[in-house]
Amino acid sequence: MAVDTAGQARTHLDLKSAQLSVVALMLKTADVPAVDADLTARRANDPEFFDNDPLLIDLSAVQAEDQPIDFAALVQVLRSHRTQPVAVRGGSDAQMAAAHAAGLIAAPDAPAPRAQPRAQQPEGAMREVVREVVREVQVQVPVEVPVPAPARATLVVDKPLRSGQQVYARGSDLVVLAMVSFGAEVIADGNIHVYAPLRGRAIAGARGDTSARIFSTCLEPQLVSVAGIYRTTETELPDNVRGKQAQVRLDGEKLLIEPL
Repeated sequence: MAVDTAGQARTHLDLKSAQLSVVALMLKTADVPAVDADLTARRANDPEFFDNDPLLIDLSAVQAEDQPIDFAALVQVLRSHRTQPVAVRGGSDAQMAAAHAAGLIAAPDAPAPRAQPRAQQPEGAMREVVREVVREVQVQVPVEVPVPAPARATLVVDKPLRSGQQVYARGSDLVVLAMVSFGAEVIADGNIHVYAPLRGRAIAGARGDTSARIFSTCLEPQLVSVAGIYRTTETELPDNVRGKQAQVRLDGEKLLIEPL
């Protein structure tokens, strides 16, 4: 009796096209140990920032570099920081060939951005908020699936935060109803509201949301940051906002602190 092996094979799998959102890491140096150090410093404040995310390495900023990139070492470093490098784009012919030899595929170059209000742009930059050196690496998170975004959740904290304590509102806004002491740290992927003295560090838009803001009824911060742009107590606040109701927001690449 004949067996239709071709018919059976067709039932075992199906191939379809699909889209996958990935994290795009813009490489700004060919120095792999420097990249490792920057990512280590960034993840010191947020060990769970990456969650084995598929990663696209953007080489456009180092395309003209004379120093060759050790892609095998780079892939190992990126995997150690809980990412899964899968592709590269924007490199020179030699860089793309070296990346392919390391098991990375070539991805299309990024399309030119369309003009739109800054607050509507779907990309953000993740940069270290306490060290300038991390500006060597920029991470962008493009949203490729055109579906309505879910309503942002809110984490509420109703107890004072003492020095050394940290609260992170992952994927949500953060509302604090008590004092944030000097040495304490509040972090949110969205907005931060502190209805009490804010004397510690406040980091809004931690995953690159440039529209995030910080609000406080008594602004006396050790450090404030929105999407990686930060200001410390080394620069004294103006009298119209120091110790008063105020907000912190971005205007382009400039951090604005304004009275409410």
